[in-house]
Amino acid sequence: MPGAAVPSVEVVFAPATVTSAVTGLLFSLSLIVAVGAQNTFVLQQGLRREHVRTVVLICAVSDAVLIAAGVAGAGLLFDGRPWLIEVVRVAGAAFLFGYGLLAALRAVRPTALRTGPDAPAVSRSAVAGTCLAFTWLNPAVYLDTVVLLGSVANTQSAQPWWFGAGAVLGSVLWFVALGFGARLLAPVFTRPVAWRFLDVFIAMVLVAIGLRVLFTPIG
Repeated sequence: MPGAAVPSVEVVFAPATVTSAVTGLLFSLSLIVAVGAQNTFVLQQGLRREHVRTVVLICAVSDAVLIAAGVAGAGLLFDGRPWLIEVVRVAGAAFLFGYGLLAALRAVRPTALRTGPDAPAVSRSAVAGTCLAFTWLNPAVYLDTVVLLGSVANTQSAQPWWFGAGAVLGSVLWFVALGFGARLLAPVFTRPVAWRFLDVFIAMVLVAIGLRVLFTPIG
């Protein structure tokens, strides 16, 4: 039709859009790249080469859902409903203490890394359930990802969803690198003493996070 405006693809990839996406990616990495319960679990599974794809997929998809919820404004659900965070706080602390105790018990009787046919099998459903618990029973994930990241995303003028897309990409890159890159350290963990140190470290991290979750005021 004469005189009709032709849509331009360049608008989609405008500088503001790219800037928002890159900002989201960097902001996401700044929140996620830390010593925490979920990251130590991903590292542990990566070292064992045990259902790593499942673990990485669960972490990445869960983060994507939480990021989308934050960008969509789901953080408002917590306004005036402190009991929601309290429920997650108590359940999360109990889980962290329990898993920390298991890590401490493993440290008492460490074993070498075994990935061959004779390695003890752990079901995919058990690993998936543990990964889901580490992800969704952590009250900090709702405050960091849903509330904080969502608030920052909505300051990005007309580009909050591009900010969210960048944040999702950052999350995916991190979990893929952590889960699949951990195998580079596998030769070190062929010795039981290495697992002892790792399990002691995991136990200390989880108990410390559990105490912080239980006793630090959230708000």
